[in-house]
Order: sequence, then structure tokens, then C-alpha cells
Amino acid sequence: MVQQQYSSKLLENIVNQLSRLPGIGSRSALRLAITLLKRDVNESLQLGEAIINFRKNIRRCKVCHNICDNDICHICGDNARNKDIICVVENITDVMAIEQTMQYKGVYHVLGGVISPMDGVGPADIEIASLLKRIETNNVSEIILALNPNMEGDTTAFYIFRALQNNKELKITTIARGISVGDTLEYIDQLTLGRSIVNRIDYHK
Repeated sequence: MVQQQYSSKLLENIVNQLSRLPGIGSRSALRLAITLLKRDVNESLQLGEAIINFRKNIRRCKVCHNICDNDICHICGDNARNKDIICVVENITDVMAIEQTMQYKGVYHVLGGVISPMDGVGPADIEIASLLKRIETNNVSEIILALNPNMEGDTTAFYIFRALQNNKELKITTIARGISVGDTLEYIDQLTLGRSIVNRIDYHK
């Protein structure tokens, strides 16, 4: 494969940086860079400032680990939400997908990943300990395991289930499997995802 030759080191640098983002190859990165060059200078500066501001000031909710602007996210801070029900998800895009269905009125817990021995990710590398502590110190009646239906998601769900199965007061459910194995929550249509939340079933090992 012939290596791309650049007439400018500055252009080469931004292409290299953009192409490190998921889903963006070197050609797409080059097109983005050229597009930025064609735009007004102020637009490019605003984009740069937005990225810097995002990375410097974004926070994780101290309760559920969702991203937010303050110490507590707007969902955890909403008194109208049912704090007795916690929906456990892998990442923030899953929260956004479920919220778009408008079918769920509880709160969330974002693990920030799933157990994946092949990738060197164990239970201690994601927010499982904080979930268990949250359940222990709060009046939680139900945990919904809304993890992607694949090997890693199922492994993580089973680990959490085993850690909680002695808590007889706690109901452990999982989203209904109208979702195909291998699908990810953020790409499932809202109707299917909403129904899977509403029609959740008891979790069984």
C-alpha cells in the first residue's frame, strides 16, 4: 500500500489525529481536514474550543457514572425518577438509547465496559464494586441487567447476578430478548428497545 504524501506537516498531523478516531480512516480524515480548511477560521476555532472544553470539564456522575456537567447527572437529580429501580448498562450511549424510548422511569448505573478476559478486562476494571455498594446502601428493589446480548454482556450479567443472588429482597431482571444476539442497544430501533424494557423478565442463570 502506497503511503500518502502530504504537502504540509500540519495537514499530516491533523489527518493522523483524526484517523485515530473509531470509524474514520485516513481518507475520511483527509476529507474532514480539507473541509475544515474550507470553512471560516472562526468555525474551526469553535470546534477546537468545544473539544478542549469537553475534555477538560466533562464529569462523571458520582452516583451512576453517566457523563454530565455537574457532580450529579440530571437523571439521578430528578426527583420524579424511581430511585428504587436501577438499570445496569455498559456505556453512556445505552443510557441515551433507552431514554429515547421514553418507556423507563428508573435510574441507571453505567459500568463503563464489560468483562472480557480476552481484552484483559476483569470485574475490577469496570464499575461493578460501586454498583454493589450502591445497592447495599440504598433501598433498591430491582436491578435490570440491560447489557448487550453477546458473550461479554452475558458474562458480565452472570457475574453481577451471582454477586447479588443472596439478596432475597432484590428482584433481578433482564431486558426481553426481542433483541437479536449480537445486536448493540444503541443501534436497536426505539420501539423494540422500549418493549424489551417494559416486558423485562426475571434473570435466570
